[in-house]
Amino acid sequence: MPTTTVLSENGASGVSSLDMASLLLCAYELGDQIIQSAEVADYLYWKEAVHQDDQVKQLSKQFEKAKELFSECERFGRFHPDYHSAKDKVKQIERELDQIEAVKRFKLAEQMVDTMLYDVSRTIAESVSDTIKVPGNEGKTGGCGSGGSCSCGSGGCG
Repeated sequence: MPTTTVLSENGASGVSSLDMASLLLCAYELGDQIIQSAEVADYLYWKEAVHQDDQVKQLSKQFEKAKELFSECERFGRFHPDYHSAKDKVKQIERELDQIEAVKRFKLAEQMVDTMLYDVSRTIAESVSDTIKVPGNEGKTGGCGSGGSCSCGSGGCG
């Protein structure tokens, strides 16, 4: 795609609005292709399966209550008398959730979509420059799926 460099009033170069429109059109087309991919279809299927699963619903309610209790304990730190038992309860419920087939499959499908999106963004970035940095999700660990600091490592299940 040819680009036209124009100088703005302050002398900085930029991309003309025609090129930006073309670039945005290509980005939307790429987005549509990703949405139509097998990975996204699999992700959406398992996401719905997780949301429909009665056992997941029940454990998710227990998980939310356990997170609330742990959050309360966490305000006082590890010296709170119930801190460790509350943290253990969160981890135990998380392990139970992770044993459910729909949750396992959902998390795997989610990882596949994440990998595909990372690969696409890396390919785009490297087509611009070999030294450009591309953010990835490796090493992101949320607490209880809510960004908390409980260190339970849960990403939630939907």
